[in-house]
Amino acid sequence: MYKIVGADQKEYGPVSLEELRNWISEGRANGQTLAKVEGGPWKPLSAFPEFADLPGAAPASAVPPGAAPPPSLAQMTYSSRGPETNSLAIAGLVMGILQLTVGLFCCVPLFGILGVIFSLVALSQIKKNPQQTGRGMAIAGLIMSGLGLIVFIVLFAFGFLHGFMEAFRRRGR
Repeated sequence: MYKIVGADQKEYGPVSLEELRNWISEGRANGQTLAKVEGGPWKPLSAFPEFADLPGAAPASAVPPGAAPPPSLAQMTYSSRGPETNSLAIAGLVMGILQLTVGLFCCVPLFGILGVIFSLVALSQIKKNPQQTGRGMAIAGLIMSGLGLIVFIVLFAFGFLHGFMEAFRRRGR
């Protein structure tokens, strides 16, 4: 019984030799398709003696003696990586969260200012490079940083105003 890895990188099988030959005739598998026989290593179908006659298949002895065998499926790495998240979008989101949590208690608008800057730069970079993701994080960081700055300014203004009014009352006595 054979198992194969399809073009969609999913495992199919176990299937019999006859079924696998049907898949080959239907174009669902070819000499380059990775396969294994019950617990054996993954290798191209053309490496199996029963499939050595596949059209376009490399000969089974393609690996010279003493050379390293082809990597198994578990050892293979794929060079095509998915889209990357913009790091400044992540930093803007983190700064926004810090502004709303720590920044309000320490009276420091630094996190909010950095969050706004990082988020705006990230949005600009994402717009220029559509391969990058993180637009939602940059927008969330911008909103949280802006909200944190507004709350900080309001609290600071009321605190300053309250202190000014207290000083005014003390002088009036």
